[in-house]
Amino acid sequence: MSQRQLPIILALGTTQTLAWASSYYLPAILADPIAKDLGISSNWFFAAFSAALVISGLLGPRVGRQIDLFGGRPVLSGSNVIFATGLALLGASTSAWMLGVAWFLLGIGMGAGLYDAAFGALGRIYGDNARRAITGITLIAGFASTVGWPLSSWGLETIGWRSTCYAWAVAHILIGLPLNLFFLPKTPATARHVEGRAAKPHIPMDRMMILLSVAFAAAWTVTSAMAAHLPRIVEAFGATPAQAVFAGMMIGPAQVAARVLEASTLGRFHPLFSTRLACITHPIGACVIGIFGGPAAAAFALLHGAGNGLLTIARGTLPLAIFGPENYGYRLGLLGAPSRVCQALAPLGFSLLIDPLGGGVVVVSSILSLVAFGALLWGGDMKARNLD
Repeated sequence: MSQRQLPIILALGTTQTLAWASSYYLPAILADPIAKDLGISSNWFFAAFSAALVISGLLGPRVGRQIDLFGGRPVLSGSNVIFATGLALLGASTSAWMLGVAWFLLGIGMGAGLYDAAFGALGRIYGDNARRAITGITLIAGFASTVGWPLSSWGLETIGWRSTCYAWAVAHILIGLPLNLFFLPKTPATARHVEGRAAKPHIPMDRMMILLSVAFAAAWTVTSAMAAHLPRIVEAFGATPAQAVFAGMMIGPAQVAARVLEASTLGRFHPLFSTRLACITHPIGACVIGIFGGPAAAAFALLHGAGNGLLTIARGTLPLAIFGPENYGYRLGLLGAPSRVCQALAPLGFSLLIDPLGGGVVVVSSILSLVAFGALLWGGDMKARNLD
């Protein structure tokens, strides 16, 4: 990692931590108190959140194209303003429809301000050499839940949920916006834009694009489902509530440890290798807890979390390695759209499966992971460009 990359990595890592903590990880702490105060069901709150994830996915290709044309600075800076507006409206909400509008804005913010946009910005800046930078920001932002959940919880207890939302909004204006504006370099407009030919690029949905879309969608379905239901699932295997909580706590450290491994040892290999590894760890963990039961909950969480940590990086590095930096942001948006929709639907889908299947639901999640692994194996015979 060069000295020139370090300030950008630190800035983007910080803004990504803020973006994830104040959007994706917000409902876990604030959903119930907000729903109670507004007199609505928590299911309504999570339905609005799921809709926001769908919106972010649908916006992905358009956001990626704007990054390809103009660079990441205007897009990511704009996302801070949108996040702040959505959070301020969430804090001011007095009805279900205001809540829905707030999450609509937050969905736009997530589409323009989470990992895919940040990866696209790094690809625009560094081209084929963006792999280390992508790994670097995920190392920092991997602590988003570790930072976000305690801060939101502390805010809820001390100043209430409304002021907590306002505080996150202010953080986007005072911290996120300046970091994105002043640390991300201004990248020149592409020749396509300069010459007035900013038509949507044609990216054929060839075999590799389809296989990557399937692999990422299947793998992120598992990630989203486990984020929502892992304690409940391991308890179905006989884990005590304390063991379930401890297992949940292991996911974050496992993600970060896997990303450190990617930054060192795995960085010597093509990203296809680490992506396949990311898809196989969850089924291995399912076998472990299936054999040893609840006492192995932590081992299951560690294996799942390690795969999730690698998968986050692979989402940015694998398309770059295979297809190169041209139209990289737009391509990420196309690949990420099915994943975001699946992420939005997975918590509800797995909730419906847990009641009849219990711990057996890990058979479903393992099959999805193996589908992702198989898609990557099928596409492995295609020649990939090495980043190094």
